[in-house]
Amino acid sequence: MPRGHRVTVTATGQQVRVFGIRHHGPGSARAVRHALEDFAPDVVLIEGPSDADPLVMLAASEAMEPPVALLAYATGEPSTAAFWPFAVFSPEWQALTWAASNGAQARFCDLPAFNVLAGEATQTARDGDPLARLAAAAGHDDTERWWDSVIESGSDTGSSGSDSFEAIAEAMAALRESVPIDEETAHREAYMRQVLRRTLKGGAQRVAVVCGAWHAPALVGRLGPATADARILKGMAKVKTSLTWVPWTHSRLASASGYGAGITSPGWYHHLFTAPDEMITRWLTKVARVLRSEDLPISSAHVIEAVRLADTLAAIRSRPLAGLSEVTEATRSVMCDGNDVLLDLVTRRLVVGEALGAVPEETPTVPLDADLRARAKTLRLKQQAGAKNLDLDLRRTIDVERSHFLHRLAVLGIDWAVPVDSDVRSTGTFRETWSLQWKPECAVSVIEASLWGTTVAVAAAMKIGSTVRQPGIGLAELIELLERSLLADLPEALTDVLAAISSVAALDNDVAHLMVALPALTRTLRYGDVRGTDLPALTEVGDGLLIRICTGLGIAVTGLGDDGAEEFRELLDKVHAAVMTRDDVAASARWLNALSGLIDRGDVNGILVGRMVRLLRDAGVIPEVEAAERLSRALSIGSTPVDKAGWVDGFIGGGGLVLIHDRQLLTLIDDWVRRLREQDFIDTLPLLRRTFGAFEPGERRAIGQAVRGGRGTGRQVETDVIRGRAAMTVVADILGVSG
Repeated sequence: MPRGHRVTVTATGQQVRVFGIRHHGPGSARAVRHALEDFAPDVVLIEGPSDADPLVMLAASEAMEPPVALLAYATGEPSTAAFWPFAVFSPEWQALTWAASNGAQARFCDLPAFNVLAGEATQTARDGDPLARLAAAAGHDDTERWWDSVIESGSDTGSSGSDSFEAIAEAMAALRESVPIDEETAHREAYMRQVLRRTLKGGAQRVAVVCGAWHAPALVGRLGPATADARILKGMAKVKTSLTWVPWTHSRLASASGYGAGITSPGWYHHLFTAPDEMITRWLTKVARVLRSEDLPISSAHVIEAVRLADTLAAIRSRPLAGLSEVTEATRSVMCDGNDVLLDLVTRRLVVGEALGAVPEETPTVPLDADLRARAKTLRLKQQAGAKNLDLDLRRTIDVERSHFLHRLAVLGIDWAVPVDSDVRSTGTFRETWSLQWKPECAVSVIEASLWGTTVAVAAAMKIGSTVRQPGIGLAELIELLERSLLADLPEALTDVLAAISSVAALDNDVAHLMVALPALTRTLRYGDVRGTDLPALTEVGDGLLIRICTGLGIAVTGLGDDGAEEFRELLDKVHAAVMTRDDVAASARWLNALSGLIDRGDVNGILVGRMVRLLRDAGVIPEVEAAERLSRALSIGSTPVDKAGWVDGFIGGGGLVLIHDRQLLTLIDDWVRRLREQDFIDTLPLLRRTFGAFEPGERRAIGQAVRGGRGTGRQVETDVIRGRAAMTVVADILGVSG
């Protein structure tokens, strides 16, 4: 009989062995594998939700690639969900695969998910971590590093891990005598014992139990009367539950992700379990590859020296093999030259890692998930754990289809892809850049979105349609939905959104709301042109909004104070840019006529009058001479200096090129400023400083040189003819023309 396993023999000769393990521990996984080979049980009970037994057979599929997780969610309420992750180095996973390859029956023995999701198994904090007490007793203040050095990295054969089963079980039993057992643990262990009783009653002769080390003492020896456990479990709440397998990632196994049973180094543990030999050398070779990928000069000599240092540190510390502490210190000293930024890169890429698992196609799932996978495969979009940028050229058919697909997922709240700024230099609208990263939470998001439909396109359209029909939805929200419908190519949703916009706009008497909506609508029209979308209805809605804006603009600008005028100026700028960008003759004429009818009114704030005069000048409606005359009158009439400064701010605010190229305007403003009395200058200085301070540094420098050289009186700045001719000669030579 192998040493290190607690064996219980029943009165009928049935044998039960309990293997207390650490979740996601490669040493434990290796030891469990060896122990199962020695014991050869006909039934293996594994810690996990017992109602997931129908999914056990999928673990044997060649298409199943850890890390994966059992996902349980409340049927009809997918946001209520729980995960049970497995990595290739998880002892539970090794027990599953051993049973599948050796003809043994594997079952889960923990509380069913329908109890967990009903809130009956909420994790209760214990008075400290039991393993932390063992680590402290051994003189270690870091539980993870203690377990790694004693169990996981203790041997490359797994024998020490096998020998540790009995010692760990005895230590846990001693700790349980001083640590109160919480209600959650009592429920779980009572259920485990009940499952073990049923298994033995069913005729199993050799039963292996693979569970967390903390629970092992509760399952060893006599199980006691079943009635006591039945009383503990009586009356537990239940909820209708669905279960499936989903891909998982190493980063989500990490304790930093918030996972309660997480570990700090899943990538390292994966290496410990899968490396056939020379674990330290192979690991530091991987480190070298990562650093070389960042164009760092790492040679074979670095690897050799790092291996020597790691082995030396292990010998000094009386450890049989170098562990994570030793290889980390060797990496920092030899390969990273003490640079913690580079060490953090190694930690993220290797020590934690971003491996993404896979599940077989026959895994139970909702129809929406099946459609998502099929469309992703057609569009050659691969689910992967690491973030990767995808640049789309919307002039290509496949990229347009990818864009539609990703925008539909965004509508559904499935955050597989998020828009980001492109590294490709382009100012056009025919490019999009997305950052793709599949996270385990996406599986829950897909299930949540499945209530809207069975395909991605139908579900996205249905969700937008439902949002549109919500009472009290505003015009800005509808315009956003319109843009998203267009980007996702959802014609059915577009029809509903356009109808809603028309209805809401007709009842909205606030011109500011309409002005907020119009630029977004115009941007949507531009996207439609790029994507080849025929949107006459959208054009009609845009025209309707502009008509209502122009009609109500006179009332909206009446009697505004300085603060209100500042806010309204931004709306004027955005609407003007939208109308001019649209490049529609009728729309432009309507807008410019509306502005022209307001610039002579005395009840409009000077900030807005100055801005409208500037917009009309730039559009060619007002000649430059007339604009200068209006500026001159604004600075000479009997208003306060602050009001005059507001007119100037409205006219030139946001860009100083007009003053650089039009010296007459610069002269008018310079003369007005020089004639201000001391107190008037002090009063207007904050506004003038804000106005000129918003100019680009080059604009401010050019204006200063012009004023300094010509004193603002219309005189031209003196030129250096000799230097100018020399420069022209060089330019002529470059262009190949005679100087």
